[in-house]
Amino acid sequence: MNRPNIIMLMTDQQRWDAMGCVQPFVVTPAIDSLAREGVFFDQAVCQCPMCVPSRNSFMFGMYPSQTGVRTNRGALLDESRLPAVPLPQLMHDAGYFCAGFGKAHWNHARPGEMGSRRGFDVRAEGQSRSSILCEEGAVMMDDEDPEGLKAYYDETREFGAGEENALGYIGKPSKLPIAHHRDGFIHKKCVEFLESYEPDGRPLFLYFSLIKPHAGFNIPPQFEAMYDLGGIPDIPAPPWAQEPDTHIAAAMKASLSLHDVHYNRKAVLQNRSPEEKRLTTLRYYANCTFMDALIGDVLRVVREKGLDRNTLFVFLSDHGEMLGERDGRFSKYCLFDSSVRVPLILAGDYVAKALHGTRDSRPAMLTDLVPTLCAAAGIMPDPRLPGVDLLGPWQRRAAFCEFHGCGTERVQPAPALMWRNQAYKLILFRDGTVLDDTPMRGELYDLKNDPHEWRNLYGDPAYAPLRSQMTLELLSHLATAFAKGPAFGDYRGLEPLVFPE
Repeated sequence: MNRPNIIMLMTDQQRWDAMGCVQPFVVTPAIDSLAREGVFFDQAVCQCPMCVPSRNSFMFGMYPSQTGVRTNRGALLDESRLPAVPLPQLMHDAGYFCAGFGKAHWNHARPGEMGSRRGFDVRAEGQSRSSILCEEGAVMMDDEDPEGLKAYYDETREFGAGEENALGYIGKPSKLPIAHHRDGFIHKKCVEFLESYEPDGRPLFLYFSLIKPHAGFNIPPQFEAMYDLGGIPDIPAPPWAQEPDTHIAAAMKASLSLHDVHYNRKAVLQNRSPEEKRLTTLRYYANCTFMDALIGDVLRVVREKGLDRNTLFVFLSDHGEMLGERDGRFSKYCLFDSSVRVPLILAGDYVAKALHGTRDSRPAMLTDLVPTLCAAAGIMPDPRLPGVDLLGPWQRRAAFCEFHGCGTERVQPAPALMWRNQAYKLILFRDGTVLDDTPMRGELYDLKNDPHEWRNLYGDPAYAPLRSQMTLELLSHLATAFAKGPAFGDYRGLEPLVFPE
């Protein structure tokens, strides 16, 4: 089989279970069709629970502490000193035609400048030209529809920065046509490209990346109308009123911004009635349905053009959404499952027919995408990368994620590290900031018997052997991964990583 087309479809802040193939009340027929035509990695996690470090991580195939982008304020601004070759550049250099539509969120441009396209031949974004997300040669939304972008910003102005204050989560029916939503513009440019695209002998790498279901929840009414408020489950309430002594409680003590964002939201949202709280949940899922409709239309054009033959489809999101769990916590910024688990599907005729409609419950990571796509494209993967080819034979004991605060802090909070398999999760964390030399503490959760992670078993003597085993596994994994990359200074280059003696 010739090298496949690669169609990468992405949302922002979509929980791993916000799909009809996991929860049947969620209306996502396009995503569900991919699950039927491929393999769903139902234990996949991101490597940092926030947009910018997660996206840099899976685009470079390295952990955030390897790329150096650990928070939403991080950026790689010097193109001559990147930690590895980014995914679209890998594909371009291997002879793919690379078209990128929507959110990359590299954060790699200074104000007033434009970032590199990093391998994309065609690029369009649902942002303004003045944004630090603007890339060289990209079509920005205000180039073609300045009135639409202004109308969108006017509608969401009360939602605050990132559209995620309390009002952004409460949401409202949108009065705008879909074309005036930023995701509507991304969809429009992608469909226009596909309808006019004529293959020139090169395989296609298509990156279609939407901005939502990330708050705010200004939903086109037709998608909200697909849900019945009575059929929306309540968010599970923990058996305590305030977050106990966990990594996120420690981070909020070290980070005034994390503390204030949470409690400002909570002050508004906790006073809403049960029906009003359910409406917030409904609007999140309606936002997922909105995104699914745009994905479905792109898939329609792909199939009409015959681009689904000899093709690998990838569906993913960059991190999850807490959605009011644990002391009324929304957004991400923690290592609990609703924040770190992500939907990850590989589909299409490139995937073995025997895998279609299956689930893989091994501990997958978003850093596995670069090795997986390199294998599909016939590219020798960088031996410094910690990931594996998800469609090849692979085994790992657990999956890794790290958390370093949100980036608005003057001094970064001390890190928290996660090591997770299907049955248990270990979290190691410290109090204070990276400047403090405080003892490491921990959390341990039995994910099968305590899926909401309400009972910390770290100090339970009965679990001491498991705690020690998982701690050693985590340290061994990080020691190996960080010893390989991103910089490997041996005088023989990368030979010791490729041809061990």
